[in-house]
Amino acid sequence: MFGFLKRKVRDVMSPVDGQIVALESVPDEVFSQKMVGDGVAIIPVSNLFRAPIDGVVSKIFSTNHAYSIKSSKDLEVMVHIGLETVALEGKGFTRIANEGDEVKAGDVIIEVDLAYIRDHAKDIITPIIIADGSDVQTIEKNNMAIVKSQDKIMEVS
Repeated sequence: MFGFLKRKVRDVMSPVDGQIVALESVPDEVFSQKMVGDGVAIIPVSNLFRAPIDGVVSKIFSTNHAYSIKSSKDLEVMVHIGLETVALEGKGFTRIANEGDEVKAGDVIIEVDLAYIRDHAKDIITPIIIADGSDVQTIEKNNMAIVKSQDKIMEVS
């Protein structure tokens, strides 16, 4: 009878293999203070970054260092590969998908040269953010230390 009161639970999958760390430990205030939204961070160990949810690629920065996927259910997830990677001007990043593409969780969006980014950026740590404009009441974060691409890392309702 009151099914309309139930919130839809949406799973957010890891976009990359790696180690999960708390967003608060990211060495960048914009992310650690959750100025752009809440989420987790991953220290990646693979070079393929995938869609964390089903949806449409709503944004890929011109330097390919960050992208957002927006679901049809008012959820937008941003993946920001490394810190201060915009300064690399796209070097080390190869775009596989394009803005406007419909994607399924697990589809490859960006391929990176991890060694190059590790050597030339401030940090390789990758924040996975639920964008502020998303329709979200709660975010449950997975406390697994090591994840594979497409392991569930957050449950959003």
